[in-house]
Amino acid sequence: MILVIRIQGSAELNTPIEETLNRLNIHRKFATTFIDEKNEVLMGMLEKIKNYVCFYEIDENTAKQIILKRGQTKMGKKINEKDVDKIWENIKKGEWTIKKFFRLHPPIGGFRKNTKLIYPKGILGKNKDITKLVLRML
Repeated sequence: MILVIRIQGSAELNTPIEETLNRLNIHRKFATTFIDEKNEVLMGMLEKIKNYVCFYEIDENTAKQIILKRGQTKMGKKINEKDVDKIWENIKKGEWTIKKFFRLHPPIGGFRKNTKLIYPKGILGKNKDITKLVLRML
């Protein structure tokens, strides 16, 4: 699974980019979602919006922490700790039993890199340090 975090806000976005972000269910800044790397359509969408988001493969422990701390049922209730494993297995299968996005905080301590440049100098695009960033945003 690939974790996608929206970094750029909605000011001055092109309509096709805004539509692509909305179809991925990341409507606002610091929203995140999981997408399957085997789905060619979603990977094409990710390639289109790579200058507005950061993304990379996520390990299972970090994904479960995101689900536990930021996940909500479709009715807006919090997730129980005992249900996290079952929810993660369903998400890997493509069956979402919770909301398809997670709202994160801005990172504690700031981004430490530029938010307008691609990965080696900034944080946008394919970012290998996304796990550290997410843990600061929970």
